[in-house]
Amino acid sequence: MATALGFSAILMWSLLALLTARSGAVPPLQLNAMCFALGTLVGLVALRVRRVPLAVFRQPPSVWLLGIAGLFGYHALYFAALRNAPAAEASLIAYLWPLLIVLGSAMLPGEKLRWFHLVGALLGLGGAGLIIAGRGGGLSFEGSHGFGYALAGLCALTWSSYSLLSRRFRDVPSDVVTGFCAATALLSLPAHWMFETTVWPASPSEWLAILLLGLLPVGAAFYVWDYGVKRGDIQLLGAASYAAPLLSTLVLILFGEAKPSLALALAACLITLGAVLAALPLFRRLMAKPSG
Repeated sequence: MATALGFSAILMWSLLALLTARSGAVPPLQLNAMCFALGTLVGLVALRVRRVPLAVFRQPPSVWLLGIAGLFGYHALYFAALRNAPAAEASLIAYLWPLLIVLGSAMLPGEKLRWFHLVGALLGLGGAGLIIAGRGGGLSFEGSHGFGYALAGLCALTWSSYSLLSRRFRDVPSDVVTGFCAATALLSLPAHWMFETTVWPASPSEWLAILLLGLLPVGAAFYVWDYGVKRGDIQLLGAASYAAPLLSTLVLILFGEAKPSLALALAACLITLGAVLAALPLFRRLMAKPSG
């Protein structure tokens, strides 16, 4: 159940590219502040409906440091990487985080890295590379963009570290993510005022895209991901995360924002094979269950 919830975050993240494309010319940090404010509302509504007391936010400083560094740090580094390096190359480096999760999981208590986890993650990385290269017309790493590549690497390290270390705080309820979202929104505001010019959505459809962004990929997704990495199969979630760029591209094709290609078909095969390999223990458990 926890792994399935974690995978639902991957499904929501597959909408990120489409909704961002439909959100108009709103600058990245302003969009970050708006979406995480909505994500905070998602958590507050859930707290109210389930009557969770606000005392849930009384957590050690280490919990708050991890959560804020994970959510705000990842997005700030990602946006900075895209400003200092070509989008395709920076995105591929940033997408090392699922592989880092699979590798890093070997250091977690009770976890063991198997060959199929590693091979599955590498196949997924190859598939993600094909997709991202196809979007950008190819990949060409140049030394002049070294600073941007380094930022993208830090971005991958930040999200993988956040996901892995969250497992060490498995007793901390996922409701606390509400506070992480609020802090990320508040920190994004001064960053926006310092580096960007405010641009508001120009049409109802752009406002709708931002609303959906805040409710799903930049809202509910972080709550279910937190629960998934704390209580689910983190190695399977890491390898399966490469489904996000594949599903994202399929969604873009469905809505006319991208065109199908042979590279996409090959990427789909690599990512699917990688996910199946990483899920071998799950398939074995299912086959071992007596029928009827």
